[in-house]
Amino acid sequence: MTSEGGPRANPLVRMGNFFFRYRDALFTAVLLTLFLLFRPQYPRGNEHFDNRLDLIGIGVALIGQLLRVAVIGHAYIIRGGSNRRVYAKNLVTEGFFAHSRNPLYLGNLLVLLGLFLIWNNPWVYLLGGVFFLLGYAAIVAAEEVYLRGKFGSAYDAYARAVPRWLPSTRGLGRSLAGMRFNWRRVVVKEYTSMYTWMAGAVVLLAADTLAYHTYQERATYLNTLVACFILLTIGWATARYLKKSHRLRSAPV
Repeated sequence: MTSEGGPRANPLVRMGNFFFRYRDALFTAVLLTLFLLFRPQYPRGNEHFDNRLDLIGIGVALIGQLLRVAVIGHAYIIRGGSNRRVYAKNLVTEGFFAHSRNPLYLGNLLVLLGLFLIWNNPWVYLLGGVFFLLGYAAIVAAEEVYLRGKFGSAYDAYARAVPRWLPSTRGLGRSLAGMRFNWRRVVVKEYTSMYTWMAGAVVLLAADTLAYHTYQERATYLNTLVACFILLTIGWATARYLKKSHRLRSAPV
């Protein structure tokens, strides 16, 4: 429907199409702005609690990444669109998509939450939470309009059977039975996004430390973070080389 009163006229849908088109640059800019404007804080002013919160943040982000790896490894769905517009060649309903309509976006939100926990500033929680929840809700609204328009009753039946966000684990084993995990596709599709948030987390951990201590006071810890950053960069460069040299290819989507 494209009439003035149709779904595409919905402000949330229009916002979703805008976010979808510019999300890479816009989402990155918002993240950097939040981290630059607001200083990290120790919970209750206690460095020991902050260290625990850092570990929790890393754990939450890793859960989000593992979810993305599991989804992409079993059944991939094109989320990049076509010409920066919402697009889908097929209606993907197998694998994890049989239990959540947006498991990849759910993984993204968990990664973001993990980064917010590492930085631990109430304004980052508030402003970042509102922005990214609204952003992904808008993108999903735009995608649903597109999918409903292209696949009609098939998408309606799928939407009625599968939750939009929080996955249902009932029958997950049956959904994955017989599906071969494609690790090559995971590396090819995920190496840049995985590197970006992991390297970003290392930078946040270093900045968090330097906000309250000098380099000399935490030299060993900071040097370890530098080593982690270098190893992550080497891993990213290796994956990129293997992809660009065609030594590593994913199976057809």
